[in-house]
Amino acid sequence: MSTDQKKFLRFVQSWVINTLAVLVAVSLLPNHITYQRWTDLFIASLLLGILNSFVRPILLFLALPLLIVTLGLFTLVINALLLYLVGRTPFFHVDSYRYAFLGALIVSVVSVALNVMTGVRLSVDRRPPAPPKKDDDDKPVSDV
Repeated sequence: MSTDQKKFLRFVQSWVINTLAVLVAVSLLPNHITYQRWTDLFIASLLLGILNSFVRPILLFLALPLLIVTLGLFTLVINALLLYLVGRTPFFHVDSYRYAFLGALIVSVVSVALNVMTGVRLSVDRRPPAPPKKDDDDKPVSDV
């Protein structure tokens, strides 16, 4: 399997997980987070994924002092803001910021649980592994 195919499959897997997480939030908060058709749900989760990929890192950088002071809990506020923005579209509706916050909390918990169950890595190490150090005798060296 080529690298491009792996990236595409990872994208589809994260999109499905995000869609299921949004569906759980819609199910737990009926009449407050709504959509009309199934395609609207897929489009909303795709838009949420795009916002999470491009806008969220910028917001996290700008809110870095608040993230440090709140030990990362301000991330929920940023996630709620992004869900609220998606809720302003004509095909997906979120009643208020309060329900966007609750929905973002649900989406976060469900997506983390689904990522753990499917074995998706939550962090990416872009450096290749270092080769083991060896002595002149080709014995592994243990650093103390």
